Amino acid sequence: MAINWFPGHMVAAQKKAAEGLAEVDVVIEVLDARCPAASVNPAINAMRQARNKPALKILNKIDLADPKITEQWLAWFNAQEGVRAIGLSCKKQGESNKVLPEAQKLAPHRDGPLKRLRVMMVGVPNVGKSTLVNAILNRRIANVGDEPAITKLIKRYELTDGTWLFDTPGLMWPKIALETDGLLLAANHLVGVNAYIDEEVATYLAEILLERYPESLTARYGVDPAELDGPGVIEAVAQRRGFRIKGGGADYEKAAVTLLLDYRNGALGRITVETPESRGAQLEALEIRLAEKAAAEAAAEAERLAELERRSPKKLV
Repeated sequence: MAINWFPGHMVAAQKKAAEGLAEVDVVIEVLDARCPAASVNPAINAMRQARNKPALKILNKIDLADPKITEQWLAWFNAQEGVRAIGLSCKKQGESNKVLPEAQKLAPHRDGPLKRLRVMMVGVPNVGKSTLVNAILNRRIANVGDEPAITKLIKRYELTDGTWLFDTPGLMWPKIALETDGLLLAANHLVGVNAYIDEEVATYLAEILLERYPESLTARYGVDPAELDGPGVIEAVAQRRGFRIKGGGADYEKAAVTLLLDYRNGALGRITVETPESRGAQLEALEIRLAEKAAAEAAAEAERLAELERRSPKKLV
């Protein structure tokens, strides 16, 4: 099942964010370090690039992510033009102090009493953006409260050093191109719970764990990964934890939720569910599928036109 989640209020919020980009120097995008590329908002990214705005990518929740793969992702983002990337855990005291100095490096011309830095914070829902914003604002707000900017959907704060921070609500995009991105976003609780089926997402997560972190399943649930597939992991969790439905059958739903929660809160260890290599492979597969679809559509259109030609009356010469 394809996962998409784009509530109505986000349409207006995205439009206002696009307008707000004209007023800022740097876009700060907060990502989940466990699925960095999947949590990039392609709509905001495209609008940012169209306006030639540099981006600071914050890989948040690195305390829950695989440190080796985090380093790979930082190198991957930092190789992109107009992009800097850093990793942090916004819940760790003092980590937020890294953000604005890094953003300043992307806009060195905005450094002075008459040219203060202006940044916009963006991120998908539940990625930790609000926690990071609150940490940055702590005891640094020049004026009491906040000042509405373009709309109530975007808030503007003036910090004591003169920096302007534009805060946007959590934003998704209309259609998730990669089905696996939807599953990764759901596994990390970055889309609404009504947008996905727990068992489907947990099964996909289990397949990733079997491939890359089998030891985490053994340590947490006492199972032998070599004997299991994705659905088998869900069944094993149900059996190990004694999850039963009325009648005595395994409660797969409860087992799926347990696996997802154990992953999300770090009980399975430090795990990253996508790598730059896996991302490249999925994008390549997507390009092939799109090319095949375009070729099929072109062939169908050619056949339609040929059929019309065959049915049309022939003109006498």
